[in-house]
Amino acid sequence: MAQTARTATGRRPTHDYHATAISLKHRSKSANPAQLRPLSGIHGAAVSSRPRYVPPFSIQSQQKNTVVIDGPIHESAPKTASARARIPNPKSLRRQQKSMSTFNLGLGLNGCALGGANDPGRGTLFRMYFDRGDLPIKMEYLCGGDKIGWTVDIDKLDYSLYLPLFFDGLAETKHPYKTYARQGVTDLLLAGGERIHPVIPQLILPLKNALSTRNLEVMCTTLKIIQQLVMSSDLVGPALVPFYRQLLPMFNAFKVKNLNCGDEIDYAQKNNLNLGDLIDETLQVLELHGGEDAFINIKYMVPTYESCYLN
Repeated sequence: MAQTARTATGRRPTHDYHATAISLKHRSKSANPAQLRPLSGIHGAAVSSRPRYVPPFSIQSQQKNTVVIDGPIHESAPKTASARARIPNPKSLRRQQKSMSTFNLGLGLNGCALGGANDPGRGTLFRMYFDRGDLPIKMEYLCGGDKIGWTVDIDKLDYSLYLPLFFDGLAETKHPYKTYARQGVTDLLLAGGERIHPVIPQLILPLKNALSTRNLEVMCTTLKIIQQLVMSSDLVGPALVPFYRQLLPMFNAFKVKNLNCGDEIDYAQKNNLNLGDLIDETLQVLELHGGEDAFINIKYMVPTYESCYLN
């Protein structure tokens, strides 16, 4: 009667917020809880809005008060939908941001590690072209060993494109990249002839990068490739003389790196991986095929080198 009378007088009926809260409390757990919107106006100013967690590479990631979760670098294994929807721990987010900053500081300009000790060839153009399938090569599994096969005739290849690309792969240390690159360079040099000489300036930077890795296997392979490059044509040796300033500093640094096994037998000498001896052989090949100006330029960069003509 009292409520009816108050309604009749024109007043709005009052709501019992306490009874409403109790009814929401005793609802079934399986039911979705009611989400209350943040208050607006004067009381809403005191309520602090929490950051929203949004997926990476989305429009929401560019908005304010958002935190990107589950980036491609942080994910080590695929997660389920329920795990992706779960709000991450703030401590784990701070650790991820710290690891991200450390990862960015440890990268070079081309994406390679600054030291290059783990994987020196991680950012080579050869690996990128190989992963995309743009190289005309394939692997042939034979009884005597694996060998690469060419899907296109080598005589029809553009040496200005493919020869520097395969030389760039000499810095690789992982299979199958190093296998394809080294055998590809050998095949191109054997069939190159006069087409190699115009491409010499483009081969200097890949050779320098391979020697700068300071990896024993990579450096020995590169030295053997340099010898094959010089003897592939009569014009290559004199063409390399102006580029001794880029190639020979690493020769001077590792010239004395010889294996001293005393009176023991070096059973690994068949592999020809003695870096000091390979450097001496390469310098002699450069002098013999480099013309009359080769020795004075070698002597300027490697002062301890003695001419093979005088000895």
